Amino acid sequence: MRILLVDDEEDFARMLARGLRDHTYAVDVAHDGIAAIEKASVNFYDLVILDIMLPGQSGLEVCNRLRAAGITAPILMLTALDQPENRIAGLDSGADDYLGKPFDFGELVARIRALLRRRPSLLAPVLKVAELEIDTRTRRVTRTGEEIDLTAKEYALLEYLARRSGEVVSREDISEHVWDEQYDPFSNLIEVYIQRLRRKVDGSSRDKLLHTHRGEGYRLGAPETVRA
Repeated sequence: MRILLVDDEEDFARMLARGLRDHTYAVDVAHDGIAAIEKASVNFYDLVILDIMLPGQSGLEVCNRLRAAGITAPILMLTALDQPENRIAGLDSGADDYLGKPFDFGELVARIRALLRRRPSLLAPVLKVAELEIDTRTRRVTRTGEEIDLTAKEYALLEYLARRSGEVVSREDISEHVWDEQYDPFSNLIEVYIQRLRRKVDGSSRDKLLHTHRGEGYRLGAPETVRA
C-alpha cells in the first residue's frame, strides 16, 4: 500500500517514513501543502497522513482541496492541537481519523490498518489464495502450513496481488501501490521481485499460484498444475 506523508518537520517525517517502510508501506513525503496537492494529483495513494500545522496552507485547507479534487483516499490527520474543536474541524474538512501528537507508533499503524480495512476491497485481515494464507496483521505468510520468509518489499508485493486475487494486475498498478515515487518505470525491478516470489511461494510445487500474462501483467490465483 502506498502512503503520502505530509509534515513540515523534516526529521520527524524522515523517521516516520522509515518506520512505515519497515512495515511494508511505500511512502512518499511532502513538507508543505502545495507539494502534497501536486503529488496527490499525479500519483495514486491508498492513504494520506496529513499534519494540520503546515506552512502556507494548513492541513485543513489541504484536506478540503484534496476532497474537492475528488481524491477519496482515507486521510489520517496528525496534530499537536488535540482539543475537541480541532478534531471536529479536521473531521469536518474531510479527514477520516485524527491522531494527536505525540503518539505511539503502534497505534498509528493500527489506525492505518483500520482505515484501509474500511475500503470494501481491503476488508479481510487474513487473505487466502488456495492453500496460501497471508495474515496482514502479523505479516505472516504460510503455504500448506509452512511459513514463507519474505523481505518487506516481497511481502508488500504479495499482499497487493493477493488483494487482487484472480485479477491480472499490470506493472503500472503494481508500481503505483507497492513502490514510491523513486521507482524507475524503465527498470526490471518488478520482474525481479516476481521471480523471487515465484521461487518462494511456488517453489517446486506442481500447483502454481503466481502466473505471468505476457504484455498484461501478473495474477495470483487458482493453481495451474504442471503435468508430466
